[in-house]
Amino acid sequence: MSARRPTAYLLGAPTASGKSAVALRLAERHGLEIVVADAMQVYRGLDVGTAKPTPDDRARVPHHGLDRVPPDAPYDVAAWVEHAETAVLDAAERGVASLVVGGTGFYLHALAEGLPTTPPTDAGAQAPWWERLEAEGVDALVEVLRAVAPEDAARAQRNPRRVVRALEVWSRTGRPPSAFPRRTPRVAVDRTWLRPSMAALEPRIEARARAMLAAGWPAEAAALSDAALATASQAIGYREAAALARGERGEAEVLEAIVRATRRYARRQRTWFAKHAAERRFAALAADVEDELDAWVGAAAP
Repeated sequence: MSARRPTAYLLGAPTASGKSAVALRLAERHGLEIVVADAMQVYRGLDVGTAKPTPDDRARVPHHGLDRVPPDAPYDVAAWVEHAETAVLDAAERGVASLVVGGTGFYLHALAEGLPTTPPTDAGAQAPWWERLEAEGVDALVEVLRAVAPEDAARAQRNPRRVVRALEVWSRTGRPPSAFPRRTPRVAVDRTWLRPSMAALEPRIEARARAMLAAGWPAEAAALSDAALATASQAIGYREAAALARGERGEAEVLEAIVRATRRYARRQRTWFAKHAAERRFAALAADVEDELDAWVGAAAP
């Protein structure tokens, strides 16, 4: 492992594929540290609904990328990459390899390929787009973005913050974020993507949603402030869980809505992992290829 540019080992997979549990076992076995690549687990207080590693998990293996900011504070991919690179470099100086684990494709891509050299965010330039979002909905803005920058529209995945940011950059510069060159990453990467079938994922998605609702997700969602819930609503299920806690929707209806949305998200993730480069791929759940993953990170460990 180069002292100047250490290698981060990236394990990416769709939701409910079992990647976090397997990564925890591998990291504990081989003395690795985990960097979490999840755009919602960076927020404090969003625990049950994001399937965040538990305090026990974090006591077993050091985790980075969790609980970075409160949910009403701004946070973006640049902040995550800066934190992730620093964590990998710091671990490497101590002779420890890092396993980056998650399903947020644009985080993984930015770490691997470098951040775009887009201009800093301009809240004033964003304001008209937020007003249009409030008046017309996210799909209307996605169509505007798709007309001028289809790649950026696809990459935004209907996430309001990403859509507004892309439109802000385009309206200010005449170029979408994808048109800006990327800076050289501070770490090298070795990528493994898992792409299990939907037939394998669907029963796990439903079982996990049931377990999360039973584990206190409604109470967690209901306890959030309006500003925090607005951010949490970028993750699947928070508005539904809050409505369940307030007695506005029934449990069966909420479960069905969460499962349906999670399936759609898993399909988008599978598409992303099919299209983006990796050194190795497995069409399987994490537990089904644990031996292969063990050999991979075992070779990486000091």
